[in-house]
Amino acid sequence: MANIDPNPPNPISDAWNTVASYSAYQDAQTAVDRLSDERFPVEHIDIVGSDLRLVEHVTGRMTKGRAAGLGAASGAWFGLFIGLLVGLFTPGPAWLGLILGGLLIGALWGAVFGFVGHAATGGHRDFSSTQTLAAARYDVIVRGGLADRARGILQREGLTGTA
Repeated sequence: MANIDPNPPNPISDAWNTVASYSAYQDAQTAVDRLSDERFPVEHIDIVGSDLRLVEHVTGRMTKGRAAGLGAASGAWFGLFIGLLVGLFTPGPAWLGLILGGLLIGALWGAVFGFVGHAATGGHRDFSSTQTLAAARYDVIVRGGLADRARGILQREGLTGTA
């Protein structure tokens, strides 16, 4: 009967070595930048965020009027783009009418869609927000057997992080 190794080799952990960990992405980025300044082959580096969390920042109250206004602004930009695109192929002063018409029609339809879209939520989301992903830790990982060299450079530069 064959012996089965309880801890078989893992090619991922064998090839990847964490050389430093940071609580802020900018610190990890600074470490990689410093390695690049030292002519380290940065194509062997990854910055891996761990313990991800979704952060939603509430930016304000969303009313039907505000939804219509935001929709109008978005639609106006789209209408302006279409007006400019069609206006490129229109000779004479008619292009100005196409641009203004596109802008106004886009704003009108944007306002309608913004109003209807918000009304369709039935008041279940009466706020606007932005969302970002944030990690609790950012690991600088080096592949290809270069981890010791990277650690040495980061230690010399005082950028060892918490690893």
